Amino acid sequence: MKKTNFLHRLQERWQLKDLKQVIIVLIVFALTGTTAMFVKRPIFALLGITSDMAWWVRAVVWCLTILPIYNVLLLIYGFIFGQFTFFWNFEKKFFRRLFGIK
Repeated sequence: MKKTNFLHRLQERWQLKDLKQVIIVLIVFALTGTTAMFVKRPIFALLGITSDMAWWVRAVVWCLTILPIYNVLLLIYGFIFGQFTFFWNFEKKFFRRLFGIK
């Protein structure tokens, strides 16, 4: 029985053509997450959200602001790295699941 490593499993799951594309997709996810983390603080400051506010207030504001920004950043980085089609399909799948659309 042949064992496949993590990157090969991702390649198969995401239906990517080669390992180079898998690495690029992982880099895009990493850059998007890092950028979203860095933009959170100034956006929360702009909205007057502080760490001493109730956790649920911060969570709601995060969902309404940072989550959409993350999705836009994912498409931007995907475009920059030549993987826009993959991330566009990824986003469509995400929103279908989020809103229960089949």
